[in-house]
Amino acid sequence: MTSQPAPTLRPEIRERLHRGVVIPAHPLALTADRTLDRQRQAALTRYYLEAGAGGVAVGVHTTQFEIRQHGLYEDVLRLAMDVVNERERVEPVITVAGVIGPTESALREAELARELGYDLVLVGLGGLVDWTERQLVDHVARIAEVMPVFGFYLQPSVGGRPLPYAFWREMAEIPNVHAIKIAPFNRYQTLDVVRAVAESSRRDEIALYTGNDDNILADLLTTWRFTVDGRTVEKGIVGGLLGHWAVWTKRAVEQLERCHAAVASGSGEAIRELLTLGQQVTDSNAAFFDSAHAFAGCIPGVHEVLRRQGLLEGTWCLNPHEVMSPGQEDEIARVYAAYPHLNDDAFVAEHLEDWLRMPSGAVRD
Repeated sequence: MTSQPAPTLRPEIRERLHRGVVIPAHPLALTADRTLDRQRQAALTRYYLEAGAGGVAVGVHTTQFEIRQHGLYEDVLRLAMDVVNERERVEPVITVAGVIGPTESALREAELARELGYDLVLVGLGGLVDWTERQLVDHVARIAEVMPVFGFYLQPSVGGRPLPYAFWREMAEIPNVHAIKIAPFNRYQTLDVVRAVAESSRRDEIALYTGNDDNILADLLTTWRFTVDGRTVEKGIVGGLLGHWAVWTKRAVEQLERCHAAVASGSGEAIRELLTLGQQVTDSNAAFFDSAHAFAGCIPGVHEVLRRQGLLEGTWCLNPHEVMSPGQEDEIARVYAAYPHLNDDAFVAEHLEDWLRMPSGAVRD
């Protein structure tokens, strides 16, 4: 492993991270024979950037953890970065690489992300079920010696584990942790993380992002208030790193902007309208993520929306048994009809042909 000091976030990346942005969790584009579709993989990244997303997260759950077993991890990370670097942008793009597994393998992935120029690594703790909380904290601290860290509370139904306030309180004190994605799909556990950060010495150095796809707008509209050492401390969730935001992304950018404006103005009417909109987003997420079947079809559900828009050719996953659940396609059709103001199909149709051009230097499979 490298003996070089861990890179720190560039000031412009730190500023944008704390301002709060949309970071889609990047899906994996496959052909019918389950090989990487480079053309459509690049098109997805272009879609997110042109829709106004402030970053992309690659190699995460939505990208399918199986990319590692199929030898696609480096290829997918490199392709996303190539697209990010295609042209100059007014504001920088926050690039996040997912790293998982035991410490040595996670460190290798973090080293690769560093080599490729990623800004942060999202540290997934799924699969480490027998590890103590102390071991998990030390694991994150080791990775933070290599790369700036985006912490991650993953919901148990898709491989995460419950982690108490004390764990997040220690996590918040790790110097190179700059953000935490809160995604337990549980209000009590969400509160544990926010309170832990608010009560830490690094409360102003850590940006909180929602991963609660079932409660996106409510998270963004809430100000948490605590008494710490006799004084009032407030903390908010400023953005999202979400699988749900991998679809209808232009609308997600607009929703985040509206949430920021409502919080800044304190307008009760604007907040009420957004809370109503938030329930429509949650209903859509239930269809995409297949909440009726314990999220079994969450990835192919996201793929189905992208397929309808022409960004993907099919809903294929690396695991051939990972398919949409019975009735899920009907549920997606239902929310499409119920909430036409939530989709960005017209925007995608306008730009799709341009996004589907092959990336520079790419080789077709």
